[in-house]
Amino acid sequence: MSEPVESRRLWREVWLVLALSLGASAVYSAVSLVAKLTEPGRLNQQTSTVIGSVTTRSVLDLTYQLLGIGFALVPVVLALHFLSSSPAGVPGLLRQGAARIGLGGGPAGLRHDLGWGAVLAAGIGVPGLGLYFLARALNINATIVPAALNSHWWSLPVLVLSAVQNAALEEIVVVGFLVTRLRQLGLRSRVALLASAVLRGSYHLYQGFGAFLGNAVMGLIFGAYFLRKHTVLPLVVAHAIIDGVAFVGYTLLKDKLNLP
Repeated sequence: MSEPVESRRLWREVWLVLALSLGASAVYSAVSLVAKLTEPGRLNQQTSTVIGSVTTRSVLDLTYQLLGIGFALVPVVLALHFLSSSPAGVPGLLRQGAARIGLGGGPAGLRHDLGWGAVLAAGIGVPGLGLYFLARALNINATIVPAALNSHWWSLPVLVLSAVQNAALEEIVVVGFLVTRLRQLGLRSRVALLASAVLRGSYHLYQGFGAFLGNAVMGLIFGAYFLRKHTVLPLVVAHAIIDGVAFVGYTLLKDKLNLP
């Protein structure tokens, strides 16, 4: 396959995956921020809910939540499918695509990735919380409600599943897939890293400018780790821990701490 044809194929893959997932989220997020900025009142007096109930009917709400989690993972499978393709565009096994971005490995590698995931979660999560409160004080961020599910027996398990889904979608698509493809298209590592970080910040714009900045910085750190270590699994682990603590912790403590 000639180089121009190969480049067009790779760009087409990038736009398809992003248009079906976080690229679309970035567009909606920007519109949501404009809506908040044009509403009466200060930005920090408005709320942005990350996970909320769809209906008060328990079984139906659970169905909606699980469907949302499942369909959100389809772009992940698509990205792995594209990564598994040969230079001629012939698809291979999904595990080949996963291996290219460091998913999988033996028990020793898994323990290593889990350990680094925990370290990254602590290094990102604690400063990120401080940045959130600073951004709210400066009126550049909305009040974030991490979870607003109605009280059901399944609420906490669904929040954990949502945290894992968010982690897999964002890290595999925005770091593993996007950075890999941009490097294959001839972009410098720094440019690919910046593009990934800006995209990560963009689909968090619905929360405010502080969320954009904080997540872009997180994207730079995670992207740099991926470029150095060539594995995305620790990033998935770290992201799942951060979101899981936020979702579950907020749900358990909101009444005790009188949170919104």
